[in-house]
Amino acid sequence: MATTTSPPLQLASASRPHASASGGGGGGGVLLAGGSGGGVAPGWGRGRLQRRVSARSVASDRDVQGPVSPAEGLPSVLNSIGSSAIASNIKHHAEFAPLFSPDHFSPLKAYHATAKSVLDALLINWNATYDYYNKMNVKQAYYLSMEFLQGRALTNAIGNLEITGEYAEALKQLGQNLEDVASQEPDAALGNGGLGRLASCFLDSLATLNYPAWGYGLRYEYGLFKQIITKDGQEEIAENWLEMGYPWEVVRNDVSYPVKFYGKVVEGTDGRKHWIGGENIKAVAHDVPIPGYKTRTTNNLRLWSTTVPAQDFDLAAFNSGDHTKAYEAHLNAKKICHILYPGDESLEGKVLRLKQQYTLCSASLQDIIARFESRAGESLNWEDFPSKVAVQMNDTHPTLCIPELMRILMDVKGLSWSEAWSITERTVAYTNHTVLPEALEKWSLDIMQKLLPRHVEIIETIDEELINNIVSKYGTTDTELLKKKLKEMRILDNVDLPASISQLFVKPKDKKESPAKSKQKLLVKSLETIVDVEEKTELEEEAEVLSEIEEEKLESEEVEAEEESSEDELDPFVKSDPKLPRVVRMANLCVVGGHSVNGVAEIHSEIVKQDVFNSFYEMWPTKFQNKTNGVTPRRWIRFCNPALSALISKWIGSDDWVLNTDKLAELKKFADNEDLHSEWRAAKKANKMKVVSLIREKTGYIVSPDAMFDVQVKRIHEYKRQLLNILGIVYRYKKMKEMSTEERAKSFVPRVCIFGGKAFATYIQAKRIVKFITDVAATVNHDSDIGDLLKVVFVPDYNVSVAEALIPASELSQHISTAGMEASGTSNMKFAMNGCILIGTLDGANVEIREEVGEENFFLFGAEAHEIAGLRKERAEGKFVPDPRFEEVKEFVRSGVFGTYSYDELMGSLEGNEGYGRADYFLVGKDFPSYIECQEKVDEAYRDQKLWTRMSILNTAGSSKFSSDRTIHEYAKDIWDISPAILP
Repeated sequence: MATTTSPPLQLASASRPHASASGGGGGGGVLLAGGSGGGVAPGWGRGRLQRRVSARSVASDRDVQGPVSPAEGLPSVLNSIGSSAIASNIKHHAEFAPLFSPDHFSPLKAYHATAKSVLDALLINWNATYDYYNKMNVKQAYYLSMEFLQGRALTNAIGNLEITGEYAEALKQLGQNLEDVASQEPDAALGNGGLGRLASCFLDSLATLNYPAWGYGLRYEYGLFKQIITKDGQEEIAENWLEMGYPWEVVRNDVSYPVKFYGKVVEGTDGRKHWIGGENIKAVAHDVPIPGYKTRTTNNLRLWSTTVPAQDFDLAAFNSGDHTKAYEAHLNAKKICHILYPGDESLEGKVLRLKQQYTLCSASLQDIIARFESRAGESLNWEDFPSKVAVQMNDTHPTLCIPELMRILMDVKGLSWSEAWSITERTVAYTNHTVLPEALEKWSLDIMQKLLPRHVEIIETIDEELINNIVSKYGTTDTELLKKKLKEMRILDNVDLPASISQLFVKPKDKKESPAKSKQKLLVKSLETIVDVEEKTELEEEAEVLSEIEEEKLESEEVEAEEESSEDELDPFVKSDPKLPRVVRMANLCVVGGHSVNGVAEIHSEIVKQDVFNSFYEMWPTKFQNKTNGVTPRRWIRFCNPALSALISKWIGSDDWVLNTDKLAELKKFADNEDLHSEWRAAKKANKMKVVSLIREKTGYIVSPDAMFDVQVKRIHEYKRQLLNILGIVYRYKKMKEMSTEERAKSFVPRVCIFGGKAFATYIQAKRIVKFITDVAATVNHDSDIGDLLKVVFVPDYNVSVAEALIPASELSQHISTAGMEASGTSNMKFAMNGCILIGTLDGANVEIREEVGEENFFLFGAEAHEIAGLRKERAEGKFVPDPRFEEVKEFVRSGVFGTYSYDELMGSLEGNEGYGRADYFLVGKDFPSYIECQEKVDEAYRDQKLWTRMSILNTAGSSKFSSDRTIHEYAKDIWDISPAILP
């Protein structure tokens, strides 16, 4: 097992002038190196960089000589080099890169060569950052997430390093265009939606603000899937993002950790528990640099791949012809990192998902602990661990961090339970991202018992201690209240209560009178009829003797009887129901095992406290807090919208807003300036022209740049209500068809309605919605009566790069989830930053965006979160009366106007009062009339372009709160207790 005293990329020694971690960082470049010519690739201008320094090679633990000090840093080095030297360096990589033939300098080859050139430049600060954290032994945050939706790295890296112009000019000298070269980069398929994009924004802000922090994730070979839209709707094929290699990663074969599954737990002679046997794999690190903006801080994203040691290849089986058996261990290990969120309908799928989550937790914690031990040296004290390490669990996927950290501290490091628990609780924190039941993960206890037997033991003990805490807080007088709290708060669900607690829930039972007491009563009664005192005395004495003998006997019999019948007398609540699965409630474990629980928007955090985890909030109110999400203004305005970015800087008078978004508010004083209005609309039009080309390329549809661009792009899910949007479009289309040409032009503003997003492969209803949207598009877009007045577009395979094109061009953006169901959202923030006006419900971050940009600059409709439960109850009781317009649009869909596909199931989900998949759980019918009336107000506002432009400017001006820089400052101060570590 390798320790992690090595940095993201090891410094090269004199004997290996181009050496890095196994897998390489690309031939030379600005690597710290010694010897003749020491690792500076041709074209970088050795004369300018020849500045001899001493550095420590962590791998070899020897002093090495190098031409550049880590403190020299970037961007100053590159700014002094110039575009000609950069062009020479790119050419060097193009000539010697092993992936391509040297004959033809294609845009793809240019991209890989350019990426390697930039990576060379990043290595100086990457190593310097690691060395500085190590030297100063700072407290470091570690962000664990199953998703990191990074987007393209090239434009982001050169943008953060402020060398975009130099690279554009260098590529021009080589006959290439930067935009064309950058477009060759596939999006890294390491995420699906907002969860992963948020994690990536956080990494950008952490580096930009100089916070010591790393990200940890899995290196998925195929990601989620590549979405193809056919006549049958969405189809999925494997994502091929790694097909041509990923030039931004450094494979760290020297940094790997064992990860175990199955086996059994035994107690050793040392008194410790030992997890032995089972299936063993190896997690191998792949490092990706995360450069900050206008800073030399370059943090690390460490991704794990999975394999097995060479000795696990069954050579004998292979030679005997049993090739499948020979590869079995290797394939079992490799498939862990094949797919993001493998289907979990099957037992195998469930096991694979759990393996993924444990691999992330185990490898990352082993790495973190190795780094802690290395930095502590001889002064190692485990009590210091929480003062040096902060672990943030991004949603419930990394929950196994809690029992895994406990296991390592107790079983490997020899700490007691109380010591390990204290350390774990002070180290780990949890971000809740959703109130949806399917996302508050519940794992089968039986599956976990087989796969992770030691962790189940630890979880059982945590659960038992939690039960004792609950009993201690609420007492035993009110058993109904106690029962309620245990049902809500236990980590293990449908699992027997401990015997000591079960006795609190014994039902009262009528007890029969003992025979001794009966006989005594009869004897005493007979005394009353006897006059003879002497006889009476004898009878009394007999009664007393009999009573004593019989009572002693009966007491013993009664105890035995009570023990025999106790199970019958226990409340059924204390026993598991064999008809129901036994599960581990991961979210409850997160709350119990961490020191902080945060929601991601003000309304969401209140729902977390008052509903989702109310009982926990009552017990530990100080654990709960809010951290409203944010997005990085670098990627989401500065780089993806250069036209608007230049405009903002011009009118504000500087580009300081990129690091201090509060300065965006200065735009408010120009909100009515006609010159700004004119330039603002021109910038928007230029962005729309790019999207016109993108739509034609991706779908074949031709749309007008003069129409309003109305966009809803996000994961396809019923609660996000793409169905409400498309039904609104269908209603609009139907009304258009009922009018003359003149009436249509007068009544409706031209619109291009753009959708994008993936439906999970096994989510049938979501895939029906995709099919429905594409069928509506096929009908509407070919209707010559309608022309450019209405177009519907579904952009396939939505990802970060598509978002970077669509968001700057958008004019209306739809965030229309059922109130109380969207934790926050982050795309709403990106749209607002780019001067797009939102239509939405009071849900998630919409609430705060509306407050910041002004109620008059936000189109609001729909029921509010506090009304939802009552509205669903009204539906269940059959009291809901649908709006006639809603019934009209459903009937129109069923008429077959959009093709032969039957939408009975989809429309049926909006009908009835009860039943799975019916009864309009997401209240599309309830909000439909409010929605279409609000859309009429949108049309009215868009006709007044002066008003619309003013609203657009004020959306950008009011979006300063939603920078991820603000969010990260709050996490650092309130949860992680870390401080900036600025390289000297």
